[in-house]
Amino acid sequence: MILYLASDLIWASKIRATADALGIPVRPVRSLEMLEARLADSSPAALLADLDAPQAALSLIARLRAHGADDKARAVRIIAWGPHVEKDLLQQARDAGADDVLTRGAFDHNLEHILLSLSGRA
Repeated sequence: MILYLASDLIWASKIRATADALGIPVRPVRSLEMLEARLADSSPAALLADLDAPQAALSLIARLRAHGADDKARAVRIIAWGPHVEKDLLQQARDAGADDVLTRGAFDHNLEHILLSLSGRA
């Protein structure tokens, strides 16, 4: 399963529709509480974090990469994406521990491949 934080309905719908077409399970997370619940009931492979919701995205990334995080949390691959003009924000995601940080255009263009890769089917 892949978790995602989307800043708006357009991104959420795009991620969900692409994943459904590929047969890849995805579930939303909008807060640390939702992330904790997902970690408690499953072993997610990845988190997609939309940096257009910077506070939520950075807190989710930090939680997964925190000192003392358990193996399940540390194993979650994190891909963050955001506007190319927000260089500082993209760097903050890298510094927080995102495995990959993409511009919005790169994420959009490669979404199918990203989902396949994260699900182990690429």
